[in-house]
Amino acid sequence: MRPNILNPLFAPITVLPGIGQRLAKLAEKLAGPLVVDLIGHLPSGLIDRRHQPHLSTAEGGIATIVVRVERHMKSHNPRQPYKVRCSDSTGFIDLVFFNAREDYLLRALPLGQMRAVSGRIDRFGGELNMVHPDHIVPADELAKIQIMEPVYPLTAGLAPKILRKAIEAALERVPKVPEWIGAAVVKQRQWTGWRESLLAAQHPQSEGDLSALSPARMRLAYDELLSNQLALALVRLRNKRKAGRPNKGNGALRRRVVGALPYKLTHSQEQAVSEIIADMAESTRMLRLLQGDVGSGKTVVALLAMANAVEAGGQAALLAPTDILARQHFATLEPLCKQVGLEIALLTGRDKGKARDATLAHLASGDLKLIVGTHALMQEDVAFSDLRLAIVDEQHRFGVEQRMALADKGAGVDLLVMTATPIPRTLMMTAYGDIDVSRLTEKPAGRQPIDTRTVPLERLHEVADALKRAIVQGARIYWVCPLVDESEVIDLAAATERHRMLRQMFGERVGLVHGKQKSAERDATMAAFAAGDLDILVATTVIEVGVNVPEATVMVVEHAERFGLAQLHQLRGRVGRGLAKSSCVLLYQAPLGETAKARLQILRETEDGFRIAEEDLRLRGGGELLGTRQSGIPEFHYADLAVHGDLLAMARDDARLLVERDPLLKSERGEALRMLLYLFRQDSAIKTLTSG
Repeated sequence: MRPNILNPLFAPITVLPGIGQRLAKLAEKLAGPLVVDLIGHLPSGLIDRRHQPHLSTAEGGIATIVVRVERHMKSHNPRQPYKVRCSDSTGFIDLVFFNAREDYLLRALPLGQMRAVSGRIDRFGGELNMVHPDHIVPADELAKIQIMEPVYPLTAGLAPKILRKAIEAALERVPKVPEWIGAAVVKQRQWTGWRESLLAAQHPQSEGDLSALSPARMRLAYDELLSNQLALALVRLRNKRKAGRPNKGNGALRRRVVGALPYKLTHSQEQAVSEIIADMAESTRMLRLLQGDVGSGKTVVALLAMANAVEAGGQAALLAPTDILARQHFATLEPLCKQVGLEIALLTGRDKGKARDATLAHLASGDLKLIVGTHALMQEDVAFSDLRLAIVDEQHRFGVEQRMALADKGAGVDLLVMTATPIPRTLMMTAYGDIDVSRLTEKPAGRQPIDTRTVPLERLHEVADALKRAIVQGARIYWVCPLVDESEVIDLAAATERHRMLRQMFGERVGLVHGKQKSAERDATMAAFAAGDLDILVATTVIEVGVNVPEATVMVVEHAERFGLAQLHQLRGRVGRGLAKSSCVLLYQAPLGETAKARLQILRETEDGFRIAEEDLRLRGGGELLGTRQSGIPEFHYADLAVHGDLLAMARDDARLLVERDPLLKSERGEALRMLLYLFRQDSAIKTLTSG
C-alpha cells in the first residue's frame, strides 16, 4: 500500500483552487492528471520585479511601482482601451486595459487610493503606459507581489496566474519525507532534502536556479533516476530468480533455414544468432535486446532463434504491435518456413470464428510450432503446449507487463525483444538497465546507399516536377506529412490537403493512409501501393514502422524540421529496400534554426542509426529524442539525460548495491526507498518485492 503521507499528492488536480473540470483537461495535457504531476512542472523562465523606480526615472521594461489612482477614462468607442490615470510625487502613468470590465476596474483601482502595480512599462506618444498590469494590490500589500516570479510552460486556455496559484497549492501538500539517498552522497554533493530541493526548484531566485545543473535540479534528477534504476534492478532480480530451462537445439533446422535464404548472413547477423543461441542454452531465462537498423535483417535472426526453440522440442511466438507489422512478418517468414517444412500461423484481432478456433486448437496441441500475432496472442484463451521462446518486435510499443504476459504463457520462457529504433546507451539504461544487447550494424548485401537531400518548401513544385520524371521511369513514392502539435485533426488535414493537391497534379494513382482510417481501408491502400496500382502514397507517420515495399524508391518528408531525427531515419528506411537506387527528400520550412540545421545535416552525412541517435540526444536532450510519446523510454520530469548522464551511472551503481544488500528493502533506508518508488509511480517494482 502507498504510504498515507503521500496520498495528498496522488489526489486529482481538481482538488486545487481554480482548477475545475474544464481547466483540469488543459492542466492534464500540460503536466498530468494528479497533484504529483503538477509539482514536477518546473518553471522555464523568471520575471524579475525588483526594479521599483519613481515615475520620473521609469523607462521601458518590467517594473513595480506604488501610485495613487487619479481618474478612470472610459472611451465611448468600445474598440478604444479603458485607461486609468495614476501618479506618484514625480509624474503620471496610464494603466491601459482592452475589453475591460468597468465594475472590476473600479473595485481594483478605487479613486484616490494608493496601489502597488507591477508590469511592463512602455512610452507611447511621450506618455508612460502599462498595458494590462500583471499585479494590482493595495500599497500596504506590496510584499504580496512575488519579486522573482517563475514563468511556466503553458497550454492555450490556461492562464499563468491560475497555473501559478494551483502549483503553489500543490506545493503546500508536499510532505516531509525520510532521506533515501546515502548520507555520504548528500554530504559530498551538498544537496538539501527532496522537499527543500523541490521548493527551491519551483521558486528560482536567479537565472542560474533554472539550470539543469543547479543543485536543486540535480538532486531531483538523481531521485528520479534512482527510482528508475532501482525499479529495473528489482524486476531484473525477480526475473533472475524465476527458473529458466536450457533450450539446446541440434542445429539441423537452423542449417536448413540458412540454406533457404537467397543471400548470405552478414557478420553481425551471425554474431547475434550465436549470442542468442548461447543464452537459450543456459538454465536461466534469456532477456536479450536485438537492436538493428531498418533493413538490417532482424526478422531472419528471429526465425533462427525460433528454429532453435523448435529443435529443443518447444514452440515460439512473435508479437508485433500492429496488424500491418504482424502481417508483414508473416509474409516474410511463411515462404522460408514452407521451404524447411515448418508450419507457421498468424493470429490478429481480425481473426474470428472457426479459423481462429482451429489455430488455437492446433497451438494448444503442440502441432503448430510457430505463431506470429498482435495483442490477440495475449488473450486468455490462447494456450500453448510448450512455449519456449517469446519474441517482441518494436518492443517500445508495449509495456513491461505486456511483454511479461506473453512470456507467462509458458514455463521459464526465453524473451527476445527487438527494435529498429536506434537508442543511445544512456536511454537504453533507463529503459532496460543492464539488459544484454545484440546489435546488427550492417545492411544486407546488395542494398544501395540512399541519396538524402534537404530542400526548402518553397521549391515544392520543382520536387513535384522531378517526381513526374521519376514515375515515368517506374518509381514508387512515399510522401509523408507531419504530425503538427500532436493534433491528429490538423495532422489529418495536412495529409488530406496534400493528397488532394497531388491528385490534381498526378491523377488517380495517388493513395492516402492515416491513423484515423479503419485498418481494412488502410491495408487495402497499402496493398494497392505494394502491387503497383498506385504511384504515390501520401501518409502520416503510420508508415514509420515496418512497411515493406522494395519497389518504393523515393521518400518525401514534408516539414522535416518537425520530426525527431530517429523518426526521420525510420522513415528514410522505408526506401532503399530493393536493388534500385533510392532517394530521400527532406522538405523544410525556411529559415532553419542552428539546431534544426545541424540535425538535418547529420541525416545527409550518415545512415548509421546509432550515430544519428547519439547526435540527436546531444542536440536535443532525451525528452524529445524519439519524436513520439510511445517510445517506451521513461519520460522524465526532472532528469535530462543529455546533461545528467553521470547521475544515471551513479544511480545505476547505487541501485545495484542496494538490491544486493537489501533485496526486500526492509532496512531503514529500504523503507525510505519504498516511498521514493511510490512517489515516482514505480508501483510495479513494489509488487515484485511482494510477489517474489
